[in-house]
Amino acid sequence: MINVWWVTRPKRKLDSVPEVLAAFAGISLEQVWNGQRTTQMSFEDALEQAGLKRVGERRDQSGSGGRTYAAWLKSLGLIFRQTSTGNIRLTLAGEAIMDGDSPVEVLKNQVLKYQFPSTFSISRGVNMSPRFHIHPFRFLLSLLMDDRIGYLTQEEIAKVVITEAETARDLDKIVNHVLDFRERGNAALDADFFEKYGPSRGTVNLDHPFSHLTDIANTLVNWMEYTQLARRDGDGCLRVLDEKREEVERILETKVSFIPHPEDEERFQRAYGLDPKHKKDLRNLNNTATVTPMVIARQKIKSSYIRFSMTHLVTGIEPILVKVIAGETGLEESLVEEELTKLYPHGSVDSFLNSYFNMAFQGTEEAVQFEKTTTLIFQNVFGYKSIHLGQTGSKSAPDILLVSDSVGYQAIIDNKAYSKYSITGDHHNRMVHNYIERLVSYSNYLLPIGFFSYIAGGFISSFDKQLRSEVDDSSVHGSGITVSTFIKMIEKQTSKERLYTHEDLRKLFGMDRQVLLSDI
Repeated sequence: MINVWWVTRPKRKLDSVPEVLAAFAGISLEQVWNGQRTTQMSFEDALEQAGLKRVGERRDQSGSGGRTYAAWLKSLGLIFRQTSTGNIRLTLAGEAIMDGDSPVEVLKNQVLKYQFPSTFSISRGVNMSPRFHIHPFRFLLSLLMDDRIGYLTQEEIAKVVITEAETARDLDKIVNHVLDFRERGNAALDADFFEKYGPSRGTVNLDHPFSHLTDIANTLVNWMEYTQLARRDGDGCLRVLDEKREEVERILETKVSFIPHPEDEERFQRAYGLDPKHKKDLRNLNNTATVTPMVIARQKIKSSYIRFSMTHLVTGIEPILVKVIAGETGLEESLVEEELTKLYPHGSVDSFLNSYFNMAFQGTEEAVQFEKTTTLIFQNVFGYKSIHLGQTGSKSAPDILLVSDSVGYQAIIDNKAYSKYSITGDHHNRMVHNYIERLVSYSNYLLPIGFFSYIAGGFISSFDKQLRSEVDDSSVHGSGITVSTFIKMIEKQTSKERLYTHEDLRKLFGMDRQVLLSDI
């Protein structure tokens, strides 16, 4: 029996869940999973072909690797086995991802509802201790929002939280134990710690005795980061993002009931697997259409599209997209274009936004890609003439130049792939004296500067003061915006919840301070 929090982790991050789900749906939907060895191995083949699973010799030829990935999807409430037929089905959350809804929003919803006990946690292959009756990720957020501790390290999660937090009522106990652990280290742990919390299989690794716990903690942190509510800082401490604190407060104020009957897989999974748009799963799964060659072709197209959209900004159905998917599926381009136009007429920008979010925290590693993607977003989502200048490496030109012919202005965008960006003296001079004063040296347009703006993972607390100094010295209005807030703007624009005109954007990005979620 597992006596700590536990999550399955064929991959430690959730980024590839939509692609794994797409591969699974293409091979296994409408088929009986249990005992269908050839189906399980076909799923492994599909994962390997998509680059989602390492290619290697399968010694037992049993499809066990496929079962591991299926368990991952089940644990997140994306699939279930239908009681009456034994067929594997997608939950509404699984269908939402396949239909092009934002995977971050769908999976955030699933992670925040994640509970012990669940169909997955009580399954024979897992068998977690019944002492846990908790929503683990909501509990982590409660800890992070508690002013007494403010952050969590992976070690604290591994040695204190996942071993001792049994219910939400344990918050004060865990806070006090974390503080004690910060003071005394391993001396704060119980003398019989390894007797109670040692590995459920095998023995303790004497060289790395806590590795089985830190592996779990690392996965929990990765899942939390995927929600875009919290992130590790440069010191490895997990903190709620400043701009998400109000959202987290609202999340924690909303009570979430435990889903009953985890022993009944279909009943539990259909309740757990509700996407954000539904309150109940009312589907009659016994009245579904017969599987035909056209249904199979459509599933192939959807699977290929989902994989493509995770790594490419798709704002519409373009010839290159059709060509790529036709080549991958072996289907006629005319059929691919027809189906894509029906299924995803406006593309699915949201699918790519998790990749974009991560770019803003990678430092110089993905800086150029961050710039190029921002350039495409301003062009394809917000309708600017958008020019990427950053690839030249010149300090005399900004990363991106925007041109609004409709309103008549130019704008300067500087991407900063840092979690806490600060306008240093050198950066101040570069913006004021190189980018703004010498606009004519890199721009061919005779339009005034409407605004300048920084887009970053986050900003230091004195950023507004630093920015106002640039505004005063240049007499041009400016701003900074975190990638989280910018993503919300993108989502509003693409969903038509709010359509920003270039005049709206000039006012918003010219606020002479950081643009907040409440501003958009």
